[in-house]
Amino acid sequence: MGEQERMVEAILFASAEPVSLRELTARMPHGSDPAEAIVYLRKRYEGRGVNLCKIGDAWAMRTAPDLGFLMQRETVETRKLSRAAIETLAIIAYHQPVTRAEIEEIRGVSVSRGTVDQLLEMEWIRFGRRKMTPGRPVTFVVTEGFLDHFGLENARDLPGLKELRAAGLLENRPPPGSLPVTGEVGDEDEESTQGQSELFED
Repeated sequence: MGEQERMVEAILFASAEPVSLRELTARMPHGSDPAEAIVYLRKRYEGRGVNLCKIGDAWAMRTAPDLGFLMQRETVETRKLSRAAIETLAIIAYHQPVTRAEIEEIRGVSVSRGTVDQLLEMEWIRFGRRKMTPGRPVTFVVTEGFLDHFGLENARDLPGLKELRAAGLLENRPPPGSLPVTGEVGDEDEESTQGQSELFED
């Protein structure tokens, strides 16, 4: 097991991207158990300057959060996200999988193609499954790159919606599919209300 720990450690240190258990298994000798090696390795790195972190379904070596300030000089900010991009990204993170129409319903304004393209180019969002509704619209979900950038294991680790609204990133409006105001029920509203259990296509 000690040798397997060394193998996992070497692979993770050499990889710029998080590595899944499946990939670790494929790289290591037949009969190896990278999952067990990770358990021991994670304990070994507790309290050290570098931690073994789970990112989605993969693993990576990352600087301990409390030492992040030491890396500030090496961080280069290439561009800032617009408010529209931040709002769109937040909506996708909290409502994924979500369609463009649902994003526009939550924001209250249309979403420009440039905003979505920017997030796709940054590899913070990707196309998800198609909804089995008329037109079979594509959905958007956040990527492991997004989780890795913000130090999250999964989307459930995001701040609560109340905190997000308090920061002004989301308007205080109901999510798609909630009941409309009496007297304003239309065909689209009825469809969205019934869409709580919509099926998806991979």
